[in-house]
Amino acid sequence: MTTITLESIKTEHNRLAEVIAAFEVQIKEKRLFSLPEAEIDLNDGEHYAGIIIGKDGASSHHLILLSGEAEEITWANAVEWAVKAGGELPTRREQALLYANLKEQFKPNWYWSCEQHAAHSDYAWCQYFDNGYQINSYKSAALRARAVRRLIIL
Repeated sequence: MTTITLESIKTEHNRLAEVIAAFEVQIKEKRLFSLPEAEIDLNDGEHYAGIIIGKDGASSHHLILLSGEAEEITWANAVEWAVKAGGELPTRREQALLYANLKEQFKPNWYWSCEQHAAHSDYAWCQYFDNGYQINSYKSAALRARAVRRLIIL
C-alpha cells in the first residue's frame, strides 16, 4: 500500500488544479451560433441550397440557385450572363454547397465560379458537377454557368 505524504497530496492538488483550469478554458471556448428563423420566397424555378457561414468578417448568408443556365460560355460572358439573370456566379465554397445539396439540378459538366485564380489572371475556378472536383481553367474556355442570389443573415 502506498503511503500518503504531504508531498504526494500537494502533487495531486497541483494536477487537479491543472485539470480544473483546462476545463474552465474548455467551457469558455463554447460559443453559441444563433440563426434567426427565416421565410424565404423562392421565384419559379429557384432552389434553396443552404447557408454559407461567414468567414473573415463576411456575413453568413442563405444561398438560392436561380433558374436557367448558360451553355458553352466563356468566364467573362458567364459573369455578365449571371448579372442579367438577376444574380452572380457562385463562389467556390458556394459551388461545394450546391454540389452537396442540389447536385441533381446540374448537368454532369464543368461550371464557372466567380473566383479568378489569384496568381494567374487568365484563369478562373470551375467545378465539375459529376464528382465535385474543382480546378482552374482558361477564362476563354467554353463551360456552363448557373447564377445564385444571396440573402444576408443579420
